[in-house]
Amino acid sequence: MKIVVLDGYTLNPGDLSWEELEKLGEVTIYDRTRPEEIVRRAEGAEIILTNKTVIDKEKLEALPELKYIGVLATGYNVVDTETAREKGIVVTNIPAYSTASVAQMVFALLLAITNGVEHYTLENSHGRWSRSADFCYWDAPLIELTGKRFGIIGFGNIGQGVGRIAMAFGMKVLALTSKPSEALPAGVEKASSLDTLLAESDVVSLHCPLTDSTRHIINGETLSKMKPSAILINTGRGPLVDEKALAEALNRGMIRGAGVDVLSTEPPLADNPLLSARNCFVTPHIAWATVEARRRLMDIAVSNVASFLAGNPENVVG
Repeated sequence: MKIVVLDGYTLNPGDLSWEELEKLGEVTIYDRTRPEEIVRRAEGAEIILTNKTVIDKEKLEALPELKYIGVLATGYNVVDTETAREKGIVVTNIPAYSTASVAQMVFALLLAITNGVEHYTLENSHGRWSRSADFCYWDAPLIELTGKRFGIIGFGNIGQGVGRIAMAFGMKVLALTSKPSEALPAGVEKASSLDTLLAESDVVSLHCPLTDSTRHIINGETLSKMKPSAILINTGRGPLVDEKALAEALNRGMIRGAGVDVLSTEPPLADNPLLSARNCFVTPHIAWATVEARRRLMDIAVSNVASFLAGNPENVVG
């Protein structure tokens, strides 16, 4: 069984092992694969694994021996699942492996804005505290989270994990979700509308899927409905946010700050307006990438392949 991993580096830059996958067949692992290299590298493979390398209709047509595509992520929009289904190719993903890690990053970004740990650490490494006339100093308001309202747009696994942490901080959680109120955990209030959530929340965190209806759900109009003291967090999908509109809102002081782990194009163009926007904290799509989450991803990916080979595929999508 020929197995090809097209872009294995982000999952395993060297701190994990492919050993269990290698027990299942003849495995070739590439750190990265350019679009023009896909067909040549995957030629003759019955199984391919991909994270962000796009497998479109053209590639599927050129790989007649392909029987299985394992996506090394939860989102599987990198694969033309309709064509794969027509060709009898099984496509699987990795659900819910990074819930805890992404929820943790939401609060890492939020606390960077409310408490300025990185800012003060850098200032003090340059001697500012040593030169201070007082025993302490601060140059921006420090924000206490207890009692603030945390708005969550999308209340799936990650949204619920974020909600639990927010309540542990003593925050009031408001969720925009299709779930009925009676199905929500104790302490979580169902938002009557997006406008209500935006107007009432001190923090807004995005955890909805990217669809035609949610693309640019955060835009100039919706940003104008948020409190000037509000903070926006996006660890979901970059295109949920109109980046130009958010940069303008930040630079004009329409909202207090933003923390984003995802952008519309990754890696971003050097002139992406959020990279230089006022009080905008940008991390390079690493919320999923704790060693624990990546280890779970690896384990599930191998289990998916083994289940397929045993004739009982799991986590099938499309």
